[in-house]
Amino acid sequence: MRLTLVRAAGALAVLLTVQAAALAQRNAVDSWDSSVREFNSSAGTPAIPAETRNATLDGLNKILSASQLSPVDRTLYLGIRAYQLSRVGREADSQKDIAEMAKVLPADWPILTALTLPALAGSGDRAAALRTLDNALLRKPGDPSLLVAQAQVYMQIADFQRALGLLDTAYGTASTPRDRQTVSFQHGIASFNLGNYSQAADDFDATLAGRTTFRSKIWPLLWRYAAQIRAKRDGRAALARDVGAESLNEWPSPIARFLLGKSPAGELEVAAESDEAAKRSNGKCAAAFFIGIDAVRRGDKQRAREQFQLAQARCPTVSELNWAAASELKRL
Repeated sequence: MRLTLVRAAGALAVLLTVQAAALAQRNAVDSWDSSVREFNSSAGTPAIPAETRNATLDGLNKILSASQLSPVDRTLYLGIRAYQLSRVGREADSQKDIAEMAKVLPADWPILTALTLPALAGSGDRAAALRTLDNALLRKPGDPSLLVAQAQVYMQIADFQRALGLLDTAYGTASTPRDRQTVSFQHGIASFNLGNYSQAADDFDATLAGRTTFRSKIWPLLWRYAAQIRAKRDGRAALARDVGAESLNEWPSPIARFLLGKSPAGELEVAAESDEAAKRSNGKCAAAFFIGIDAVRRGDKQRAREQFQLAQARCPTVSELNWAAASELKRL
């Protein structure tokens, strides 16, 4: 079933036209599966094309009438229709679609729902997305992936305290190391935005446990660095230790090279604009945010303010980097 979810991620990526923010972190997480989370991440979550976002119920009904749809695709479109039905006040029908999702993909429908709804919320109606997630949680109470998705929607509207409460609950219901890893990452994001930097640093450190590749570690390492700097800890020493002998050539590793003082900001900005992986993942968004963090480290508030404003402009509103930039601006 894990391979099915990887294929689901590919299908969702095509459907939602993944932004590279999504290719970055799971930052966010490397979602519920690091391969799935590849496209649902930090620099942002998937952006939904207007034709999909504004799909009529008639259009969705037509798609779902096709008998050849795979279980993954059917679950995906049922989730979108459930959201659209909630938007027009048809909650009973929305709940029926969620019940159907549970029949079509019994084990993994919550994960697909959790990947889809925050993206839909960011491009449309957040209240409808929250109602749809509420309905999903009625079907599967306490599911950590659905609780994380709710927290992500609340963070889109800067309600980080409520998001933190949901994530605390999610951690209590998470039954696997992977789920706890994901919840810890999002808990770190919420804590960072609330100014609880020491807690955030500990959260990001916790999410590193069990990651076996540098690629899977890089975003948590970068976020931990940001939290440690804001907590007035020695972020560079910890980052240097965990980077080790890595080449730091593959995006987003040039961010770490810059933060370690091994390259200037200009070189990072060039990489963010020219590196193919960076271009696919909106690297300019992440570059601006972490240049701002470096300015905070040096005590250059004016430079930090300029870079966080730039990050706000470059990063989509569903991006953890956008939220953090906005929160940091309020504290400067």
